[in-house]
Amino acid sequence: QVQLAESGGGLVQPGGSLRLSCAASGSSFDWYSVGWFRQTPGKEREGISCIGITRGSIYYTDSVKGRFTISRDDAKNTVDLQMNNLKPEDTAVYYCATVDYCDPTYGPGSTHTWGSGTQVTVSS
Repeated sequence: QVQLAESGGGLVQPGGSLRLSCAASGSSFDWYSVGWFRQTPGKEREGISCIGITRGSIYYTDSVKGRFTISRDDAKNTVDLQMNNLKPEDTAVYYCATVDYCDPTYGPGSTHTWGSGTQVTVSS
């Protein structure tokens, strides 16, 4: 069974960039659509981006469109999230998860395996 681990979080100033990486072990990513989610205290976990198996399906929630870019490298078993022009409201714990599908309009389907998350803090 696939296991996921996020990395790349940290503290960054507004306007800065971070690159998060979701690495899979125990199984290949080839067979999975993958989503990135984030959660802040007191709020539900939000699906912000996902990528399908064939890369033809990519989704971004409105609040990150034009700033975040999702990509996958099946040879390295990773799905990355490049985050540019970060804002204080992007502060959250970011998680990756395998999902049933990625719909370009509606986003990620049901989730299965989760990573443990990585903290992103955007503050001056």
